[in-house]
Amino acid sequence: MITIRLRKNGPYVVDGDEVRIVDWDGKEYVVERRPAALCRCGASTKKPFCDGTHSKIGFQAAEAAVPGSDDKPASLRSGS
Repeated sequence: MITIRLRKNGPYVVDGDEVRIVDWDGKEYVVERRPAALCRCGASTKKPFCDGTHSKIGFQAAEAAVPGSDDKPASLRSGS
């Protein structure tokens, strides 16, 4: 099983035995540490991995899971 945790104002933390991180061209990244922390702020110098820059720049995450919300992911909204 793969688990993805969103750290408050931090990275996506991906954990599992068979995690593969592949970019849009099919290039696979070497995952040197488990769990893998993926940048969510956009400022990491080690993208797609997190380097802790989010804490230095004061990154504030906009998304949060809201049980019972009618909000839909951007890919499912009309006109997207």
